[in-house]
Amino acid sequence: MARIYPLFSSSKGNSTFIGSHKGGILIDAGVSFKRLSQAFIKCDMTISAIKGIFITHSHSDHVSGLKMLTKKTGAPVFGQRETLEELIEKELISPDSEVYELDGPAVAADMEINCFDTPHDTVRSCGYRIKTADGRMCAVCTDLGHVTETVNENISGCGLVLLESNYDEKMLREGPYPDYLKKRIRSDHGHLSNVCSAEQAARLIQSGTTHIILGHLSQENNKPYIADKTVEKGLAGFVRNKDYILEVAPVETSGKMAVF
Repeated sequence: MARIYPLFSSSKGNSTFIGSHKGGILIDAGVSFKRLSQAFIKCDMTISAIKGIFITHSHSDHVSGLKMLTKKTGAPVFGQRETLEELIEKELISPDSEVYELDGPAVAADMEINCFDTPHDTVRSCGYRIKTADGRMCAVCTDLGHVTETVNENISGCGLVLLESNYDEKMLREGPYPDYLKKRIRSDHGHLSNVCSAEQAARLIQSGTTHIILGHLSQENNKPYIADKTVEKGLAGFVRNKDYILEVAPVETSGKMAVF
């Protein structure tokens, strides 16, 4: 039985664990080592369960805790070459950890992990498709301005997908952000809106996905209930809790996991 723990999910810090107390992988380390350790305790695990750290991109809300995490655990770090080069240059990875460039499938904690490019305003950005030891598939895909064919191909058919639903268009339009930042968020290399997330969620269900977790919600330009209702409305042709399960990832975990 495969398990995913959305430990932290917002514009201020992101980290997701896939596995169990016996071992698993961490996708991103965007919060402090102390907060991450506390989150593992809430999930009845210890941080030693991390057998590999997979980084999506170099923005601080995804790597701010990486230096201390690698110093304390020595867990290996995986990522795309450009991202790893930037992290090494900025000394955000402890010398105690091995670093592995992803140029094909990686194996960690008895799982096969593949990365795929996502369109975001950084040197390079990716999502991850994970195949567990029992053959189940899930994907983590946030920080994308739009859904490319590459993204769609890689997340389609997964039993569970953690998908970005970053902003509500009305809240962003009427909110306090300066115009240049609003433009960045809306751009093809910014973030995915609730409406676009709903459109992709419908495609996912048609491809066989049964469990969708909405993630990386902006705390300034979105609300969990708005994201939930917008995506549910976009799935009007399907029956919730029969054809699909829909959840919103918490800003910080309460210890709850999802099984897929």
